[in-house]
Amino acid sequence: MAGHDIFTTAFARVYPMYVQKAERKGRTREEVDAVVRWLTGYAQDALERQIAREVDFTTFFAQAPALNPRRELIKGVVCGVRVEDVADPLMREIRYLDKLVDELAKGKALEKVLR
Repeated sequence: MAGHDIFTTAFARVYPMYVQKAERKGRTREEVDAVVRWLTGYAQDALERQIAREVDFTTFFAQAPALNPRRELIKGVVCGVRVEDVADPLMREIRYLDKLVDELAKGKALEKVLR
């Protein structure tokens, strides 16, 4: 499958960076996990299994139990790109996650991040 390198990158390699970004701003791993669970529908134990298995982003999102239908309310810019304008469906899911972690790290209340 042709695509961006991130598609074949292990979620477990990027997840610690999400946590570090949030923790640098006074947030917690638990809050990052809440964001990931809200977006993907994973239960905490299933999320931890996916991380331990080092599945790539393609598999991580393909196996997500229930992508949150409210994720389409996520708007804004991540890495200079408007998330709502991303054409590739998988890249859009990854950008949604990036945007949620960014909002969390910027101090937005968890209740507002989770829309």
